[in-house]
Amino acid sequence: MTILERIDALRQEKDAVILAHNYQAVEIQKLADITGDSLQLSMQAQSSKARLIVFCGVRFMAETAAILNPEAKVLLPAAGAGCPMADMITVEQLRAFKAEHPGAPVVCYVNSSVAVKAESDVCCTSSNAVKILQSFPPGQTTLFVPDQHLGTWAAQQSGRQVIVWQGFCPIHQWGFTTAQLKVLRKKHPGFTLLAHPECDEDIIEAADQVLSTGGMLKYVKQKDKLIIATEATFIDYLRYLYPEKQIVALNYRARCQNMRKTTVQHVLKALEEEQFHIQVPPDIAAQALKALHRMLELST
Repeated sequence: MTILERIDALRQEKDAVILAHNYQAVEIQKLADITGDSLQLSMQAQSSKARLIVFCGVRFMAETAAILNPEAKVLLPAAGAGCPMADMITVEQLRAFKAEHPGAPVVCYVNSSVAVKAESDVCCTSSNAVKILQSFPPGQTTLFVPDQHLGTWAAQQSGRQVIVWQGFCPIHQWGFTTAQLKVLRKKHPGFTLLAHPECDEDIIEAADQVLSTGGMLKYVKQKDKLIIATEATFIDYLRYLYPEKQIVALNYRARCQNMRKTTVQHVLKALEEEQFHIQVPPDIAAQALKALHRMLELST
């Protein structure tokens, strides 16, 4: 029996569903039951009736699934898969930030710890951040944590007043330059630039479209001749889906090492031993759930 056949047998035997984020390696996305961006996977985790949820992604994603679906046992195949952006703000720092701006509601990017979510009013993802900010009245100041680039871009798009925390994704902050873009524009004239909203402002300003990975998937399905500024493993997947299309990564070296930690062998081990069970303390989960439910309510 091959490793993939063993995984298939175990997912049936143990009533498991395998979720994979868009930044996972192609071989992981190919074996997953469901793929998507953070919002799509949050919704799938919440509605899943499976006994086991094997979450191929990073820790904050598995924690979100565990909060949204407490009846399921959520497993993170690679125990060490974290998120540098999520580590850029602690709950103590958020409380101090709130104290500096009393009364201002907090919008928290899902790329954050459960404790930070619990201290926030509503969560968001890159696909719904603009809509979430628009739920607040014009003229009200809102705090946005932890990603400064998503927060700044979403504030501009929503017309809301936002004070951003100075966190960032290292891949999107440092992975792309206008010099790289100039070279590719010359090499591929007429190509459309898609950029993730976590990118640095220079790349955002140069982009033809600013989209979440879920938005990029929809766009690429209809379009061709694209330069894409986001984590390059996702572009591997797009090129796998659409081998006939001209899809170019702005930087093929811009890869999240935490997302790359999950292997097919890790998925098999998670199913075999039901290891790396993600659990959230009930009191923190209850508070974080309020912010997550508010996000999902505003996203429908």
